[in-house]
Formats: sequence, structure tokens, C-alpha cells
Amino acid sequence: MEKSFHLNDKVYEVIRLLGKGKGGYSYLVSDGFNKFVLKQIHHEPCSYYTFGNKLEAELRDYKTLSSLGLPLPKLISVDEKEERILKEYIDGPTIYDLVLEDQMKDEYFKQIKEMCSLLYTANINIDYFPTNFVVQNEKLYYIDYECNGYMEEWNFENWGIQYWSKTKEFLKYAEEHKN
Repeated sequence: MEKSFHLNDKVYEVIRLLGKGKGGYSYLVSDGFNKFVLKQIHHEPCSYYTFGNKLEAELRDYKTLSSLGLPLPKLISVDEKEERILKEYIDGPTIYDLVLEDQMKDEYFKQIKEMCSLLYTANINIDYFPTNFVVQNEKLYYIDYECNGYMEEWNFENWGIQYWSKTKEFLKYAEEHKN
């Protein structure tokens, strides 16, 4: 794993790998004063998703979602040459962690429904998988920037919800991804 990254003439020390997604690796990094998330775009194949230019898509999707008022980490910096994005770090547990620890609250379901109302009106879906949501001070944030055109089969009610509680789908995923 990388020990540090350069992004636009600044050095960010890696604290830890946060995760790998369809489009990149996300790292918790520090500039010596503050923590951020640095996403390094990757070009590894993904059997169930087709990409164009991943960096352009991230930036376009961020603009789309932020214009809707969706609670997101702020985009701080972009290095187009190295295909890196630096964004605000939202500290808190993921919905995935809260489901695992039996700490889900009705309030989080209320907040995701409010997000869905904004998104569906704009004819958009996001990736509702629970690792893409963090709760900080009881507020739910979508920490990914991915969004797509609305398709009923991929909305929260038909796809996402199956991973927001200890369903058989959630438990199977958790078993397959134990550390």
C-alpha cells in the first residue's frame, strides 16, 4: 500500500485504506493538520458495470448531486493527470457498520427516504449500498459521488433496502467479506 500521495504539489500521508470500489481506492489521508479522503481512480475490470472516463464521471456526478442538496463530502481538489480526488472526510460509522452492530435507527431510514425524494424527482439513482453512507452527529451523508439515471429495479426500495438490515443478502455479503 502507498505510504503517501502527491496531489497538486501537496503531500498527503496515508493513514489507512478505507476501501475499494468499482472506480477506485479510497484512503484516509492527512496533510499533517487535517484528515481527508483521497480517491485514486483505478482501471481494474468490473464485470457488472461499464465505465467511460471515471474521473470525469466523478466530477460530473458530484456536481449533479451537490446541486440537488444531497448531503455529501465537499470536493476539495482534483489531480486530473494522476486521476486523484481529494474530498472532505466525514467521520462516523457507516450504515453497514450500524447494521452489523444492531444500531440502526428509524431516523436513518427517514433521512434516506428524504434523499430518495430529491433523487427520484431528478430521475436519479445513487449506489444505495450501506458502505456508501456515513452517520456523523446523527446526520446521514452519501460519501460516494456515483449517480445514474433512475431505473426502478435499482432504486432504494427495490435494491438498496435489502442491505440496510440483517437480511439474508446482507448476511451473505458480510460473511463473504469478513476481515
